[in-house]
Amino acid sequence: MKVPQSPPDFRKLPSLAKESLARIFALQLESPQDGTPYLHWDELRHRDPPVGYSHEEWWYALKLARAMSYRAMPMLDVSGQPFVISTPDRLFELASRVDREASGAIELSEDVRDPDRRDRYVADSLFEEAITSSQLEGAATTRKAAKEMLRAGRRPTTHGERMILANYRAMERVRELKHESLSPELVLELHSIVTAETLPPGESGRLRRSDEDIRVTWGDLVLHSPPPADELPERLERLCRFANGAIPERYVHPAIRAAVVHFWLAYDHPFTDGNGRTARGLFYWSLLHEGYWLAEYLSVSRLLRRAPARYARAFLYTETDGNDLTYFVDYQLEVVLRSIAQLRQYLEREMRKTRETEKQLKPGQGFNHRQIAILSRALRKPGARFTIASHQNSHGIAYATSRADLQDLAERGLLEMQREGRRQVFRAPNDLQLRIADSGDSS
Repeated sequence: MKVPQSPPDFRKLPSLAKESLARIFALQLESPQDGTPYLHWDELRHRDPPVGYSHEEWWYALKLARAMSYRAMPMLDVSGQPFVISTPDRLFELASRVDREASGAIELSEDVRDPDRRDRYVADSLFEEAITSSQLEGAATTRKAAKEMLRAGRRPTTHGERMILANYRAMERVRELKHESLSPELVLELHSIVTAETLPPGESGRLRRSDEDIRVTWGDLVLHSPPPADELPERLERLCRFANGAIPERYVHPAIRAAVVHFWLAYDHPFTDGNGRTARGLFYWSLLHEGYWLAEYLSVSRLLRRAPARYARAFLYTETDGNDLTYFVDYQLEVVLRSIAQLRQYLEREMRKTRETEKQLKPGQGFNHRQIAILSRALRKPGARFTIASHQNSHGIAYATSRADLQDLAERGLLEMQREGRRQVFRAPNDLQLRIADSGDSS
């Protein structure tokens, strides 16, 4: 990945010739502040400018239009300059859609809020976020192996699996903290959970020291130099005040606030390791804290991992263009909306699978929704293994409930129970479809 080219210096605008200034001001009045993309100079320079204008004049006109709506945030860069957010129509549109789709009564709500299904969906989203957020930070393992570890509750055997298990526990903690105000102590607690399996004892849950100043790199390329360690306590306190809505006194849209919290923690990079995972955890906390209940079912990191360079550029665009947070906020809100769209698709697939399975089950057989989920998976994957622990973790249920579900299916002849040491393992037989048909005929 290449570092974006820095834009022409907007501070030089007053020194331009009067004729050029007049042309720029005229174009500025025509510059869109609607739903058009919020282009960085690195993208704009490759597009055709308005007829009769140079790329530099076009850029100055856009910057002038944006600057008219800049709002300073309480976050400062390493030189003490504030970060700002512009307010194009596109940003309002994205924020409004997040309001409507992540906290309103959307068409998903009836299914997601169903207490018989919600625990399963939450478990799936926690698995996915824990895995992909860790993979963004270099966890080398497959989704299949990682999900098997989390479902079965087995101990991790590799560094990557330890990262994922720790991140899973941190995401569970984020859910528990959603009604709490953020404090430096809670941020340190979250970091200690995120890195408990990967850092030496005593290294988790503390800010980096002055002899641990670090650089954010991409290969051999230095992308970011965070603030010095002696500033971190004050900066973290200020971050928490912003996250809780104490500053600034004027209104900041809650979805925008969540994105800024994410950027702020990542920019300050207050820890020797685990900054990205902690920042994404705080992003989820902020969304949930602000009432975006659907965030509990989303996996934002899944999309970030598919295009890590875009994620990195969203940070770099902000840093290379006068601390304009609009680039990062725009990207994050778009990712949330894409995650919601993916959730819709996932739920539609799951409901379709459930309906297909239910068609094969005769009335009066008395299967609960969890058993239908097992049979649906077993029909698609003959030989699939289920354990009491994996079924318990997949649905967020008690051990006794999990055991009763599986033993009932085994007694009906729809699963085959075997022992592996002291553990019971339930396998899907190859002829399950015939067994379901016979079970229905005999009921």
